[in-house]
Amino acid sequence: MDLYAFPPIAAILDGAYALLMQLIALLEPVAGTAAAAASVILLTLLVRAALIPVGISQAKAERTRSRLAPKLRELQKRHKRDPERLQRETMKLYADEKASPFAGCLPMLAQAPVVAIVYALFLHPAIAGHANSLLTEQLWGVPLGLSAIGAATSGTATLVTAGVFAGVIAVIVVVAELTRRAFRPQIDGSDASPLAGAGMARVAGILQFTTAVFALFVPLAAALYLATTVAWTLVQRIVLRRRHPLATA
Repeated sequence: MDLYAFPPIAAILDGAYALLMQLIALLEPVAGTAAAAASVILLTLLVRAALIPVGISQAKAERTRSRLAPKLRELQKRHKRDPERLQRETMKLYADEKASPFAGCLPMLAQAPVVAIVYALFLHPAIAGHANSLLTEQLWGVPLGLSAIGAATSGTATLVTAGVFAGVIAVIVVVAELTRRAFRPQIDGSDASPLAGAGMARVAGILQFTTAVFALFVPLAAALYLATTVAWTLVQRIVLRRRHPLATA
């Protein structure tokens, strides 16, 4: 069953689609044939700006976790042979600190429907029973409904197509590398195995680049959305980390 065909969701998606079409018409006198691509980027930025409170909540939750991390490690050392006691003491610690182990999770879950609706605009060829004309629009002659892998496998790829997708993927890769360097996981080797700590750091670093791989398989419109999202997220995280720095040992 297609979740987006469910009438209430389809109606919301169709309303978002109408808004996007109006945005394209508004930008066309300025952006010309690139109006559709510009609208994808602008709509993504507007949605991300509206979700800034979610980012703030997550930054505060991350700061709380870093502040409580030494105390949690101490509890784990003290009660490692008694899981029930460890759970009770952990919950007591959070209660005493007026914090929650789930802080930041609920706001993140709350943003999921918004992100899903916006992303569907750039991915689905049909919306509420009618064609998604956004995907027939072009950026420098490359249809927004074309994917990099689709162009390669169908033999329709041109130098312009390769250049457009290479530029989008390059943005995602560069942002991923900057994110990896700026937000390396802090490894405390005092009580954790070196293999686990180093392994987690490597996995976290690799995961930063999965978006670039994913962008190869989705339409150009969705790839533009992903590139804009990761760039916004990096800038937002840097700003919020400065405003809500992690606790230092």
